[in-house]
Amino acid sequence: MDNKRAQRMTCKLCNATAFWFANAASRDYYRCDTCRSVMLHPRFLLSPDEEKARYETHNNCPGDPRYQKFVSPIVDAVKEHFGKQAKGLDFGAGTGPVITKMLTDAGYSMALYDPFFHDNPNVLNQQYDFIACCEVIEHFHQPAKEFRLLRSLLKKGGVLYCKTELFSENTDFEDWYYKNDPTHVFFYHEKSLAWICENLSFSYAHIDGRLIVLIT
Repeated sequence: MDNKRAQRMTCKLCNATAFWFANAASRDYYRCDTCRSVMLHPRFLLSPDEEKARYETHNNCPGDPRYQKFVSPIVDAVKEHFGKQAKGLDFGAGTGPVITKMLTDAGYSMALYDPFFHDNPNVLNQQYDFIACCEVIEHFHQPAKEFRLLRSLLKKGGVLYCKTELFSENTDFEDWYYKNDPTHVFFYHEKSLAWICENLSFSYAHIDGRLIVLIT
């Protein structure tokens, strides 16, 4: 093993020990023995300016039918479970807040937050019936901190809708396209979601492909 490579690190979700797992594109990844998450070692994280520049290359036009179809599992789930009186937060909305557009067009009240593009701390002082996190949670540098924040923003009975690709023992990490984006730094396992429910005050996690529904 490279003598500059740490053999272990502390899991950024559950605080247990994560051991070296793989090297890809000269970046080291670690896997937690407890929650089974896979994470990038912090020394390979992009700087905030580098991360923002990467996001600015994304062509996420809210009016693009393909983009709308991509986020539709979250939009459809919200419409199925909440009436138009519900108040929602699009957390990590990015450069093209398509979920906000689609739900606002459908009559829902939506707030926007993104640390790079919609940095409005006032929206983090309120509570919501639901929160949408589409392709966001894999970008969390401090997932435990972020999930605690998200839980605090939900009303009793509120729902957190996430979309991401989960890691499993069947994942061929070397060939897994999802790790190739340098801003994708934390990958969740089903056991990661179980840990989140047990320790961060969510009562239930439902997984439907890439759609993850966390209920308070």
